[in-house]
Amino acid sequence: MKRTHNEDAYDLIDDERLYLVADGMGGHASGEVASKMAIETLREFFSATSQDPEATWPYKMDKARGYEENRLITGIKLANLRIHEAAQREPRLRGMGTTIVAILVIDDGVLIAHVGDSRVYRLRQGKLEQLTDDHSLLNDYIKMKRLTEEEIANFPHKNVIVRALGMKETVKVDTRLDPPQPGDVYLLCSDGLCGPVSDQEIGEIAQSSNDLKGVASKLIERANANGGPDNVTVVLAKWIGKG
Repeated sequence: MKRTHNEDAYDLIDDERLYLVADGMGGHASGEVASKMAIETLREFFSATSQDPEATWPYKMDKARGYEENRLITGIKLANLRIHEAAQREPRLRGMGTTIVAILVIDDGVLIAHVGDSRVYRLRQGKLEQLTDDHSLLNDYIKMKRLTEEEIANFPHKNVIVRALGMKETVKVDTRLDPPQPGDVYLLCSDGLCGPVSDQEIGEIAQSSNDLKGVASKLIERANANGGPDNVTVVLAKWIGKG
């Protein structure tokens, strides 16, 4: 409701069962560039490694992690490097960056990866749970000391991100494997949703219908009704079961 341009990007790569949301930052043009680069790099990397499993990766595999987890982390690290290099190369892109959240459906369950303050939630049997941990200054303060609800509401640097793609040459990617149950709904979003809309509201709307497209529209409408201060992107995926 307030911005004239959209710095968010998303993709539903059904062939790979990979779902992505990115929220760019860094000014009028460059935020859009960063989020788009992140999404395109992941699509390109997954396509290349799917067609040629023996393709050389730009980063070594971590032997403590499985193949698909390594693949997802590597794609995100490659996106980070490309964004960082572009920002160093072109003055107009200086300082650009983006968040990223991804879910990848694998045999063992749902693999979640993220950098920044975009989020993944899971709705299970009417209960909404946040599965990612915001890489934000506010969240760091919350973890370091107990803040009152009033202090959290009035925190002066809510938009400060402490980790994002493009900030540095390398990036740490947080991952977790979530064992799903039939009927689970995974919700990926930029902070344009989880900023103006409370978790309670998100949960109530998410369980109001089985129509995922309708739920996504309702969530965006609620964010805009609550002021719509930022771009709003929502991706919903439902776990039906193995088959």
